[in-house]
Amino acid sequence: MKKQYGFLLSTLSFLFINCGDSDSTGTNVPDSGIPVSTPSVVSTLPHDTSYFTEGLEFYDSTLLESTGNYGPSKLLQLHPNTGKVLKEVKLGEKFFGEGITVLHDTLYQLTWKEKTVFVYDAKTFKKIKELPFDAGEGWGMTNDGKNIIVSTGSSNLYYFDPGTFKLLRTLAVTENGTSVPNVNELEYVDGYIYANQWQYDYIVKIDASTGNVVAKYDLGGLHDSVRRINPNADVLNGIAYNRTTKKFYVTGKHWPQVYEIQF
Repeated sequence: MKKQYGFLLSTLSFLFINCGDSDSTGTNVPDSGIPVSTPSVVSTLPHDTSYFTEGLEFYDSTLLESTGNYGPSKLLQLHPNTGKVLKEVKLGEKFFGEGITVLHDTLYQLTWKEKTVFVYDAKTFKKIKELPFDAGEGWGMTNDGKNIIVSTGSSNLYYFDPGTFKLLRTLAVTENGTSVPNVNELEYVDGYIYANQWQYDYIVKIDASTGNVVAKYDLGGLHDSVRRINPNADVLNGIAYNRTTKKFYVTGKHWPQVYEIQF
């Protein structure tokens, strides 16, 4: 339900939010005392609206994207400025693509319910091997330079050994002492994990040493913009970081655009 019916649930959530407490933009950003800011848009880039985005990564001056749904799921290498497909791997009918990350030129791709992690050479997209995944559903993925970090749609983050995918530890994500549910796509940057939270129009910044949410970034305006272009645009999902420019890239499921932003 989380995946196939995301647009319906997002629409119902949007209507419910606007009937209750909300900020002036109508996005669901509760008043919890956590600093909330709106990022500035640096540039707007094209994005194929057929992509049900599940993972986004900046690597070797290109964008890597993992898309979901059974049948259309792919792993893609894209030119960031044009959206042109440079490389592509189709997962087939039996696998639902999820989060991705690159560690030491090795690319890892989660699957949703198939309990499988695909491992590729990041430069060639040649599959190296498959690893078992037994922590539940696969959602988001990132790394801290040593360990693979995974979300499962819960309020926990799971740290794995990249060679064997043995579970090393679990980190609870909290906001003012309260568990944060539906943690989704992830990006690790300088000791913090930036995360989409499914069904919410903001990115949370998580202290990787404690699991505490320390800031939020409101992307409700971007979501409103893409829905005016494509009414079928679904939830915000996809965070990538360019370490050279220190800019982030964000998009969503069936979004017509990728935004380069500055927090």
